[in-house]
Amino acid sequence: MSLAQVESFYEMLNLEPSVYDLYYQNCRQQGVFDSCHWDTKKIVAFAATFGYEFNEAELEEILFATEPVRLVSR
Repeated sequence: MSLAQVESFYEMLNLEPSVYDLYYQNCRQQGVFDSCHWDTKKIVAFAATFGYEFNEAELEEILFATEPVRLVSR
């Protein structure tokens, strides 16, 4: 199931600091006043490079769920 792929992807990010750094550098867009916005298209494409298969809707379902996936701050 693709939702499981999203969860597995974020678990991997928590376990691999170097991959998380790449994710942070490549999947966000700088906004005004130093705000940061995550680009779901970039996240889906980035995850695919590691073999994870899910779409933007599935990613958003996990990210905006009642109990969202928690990333460890680096």
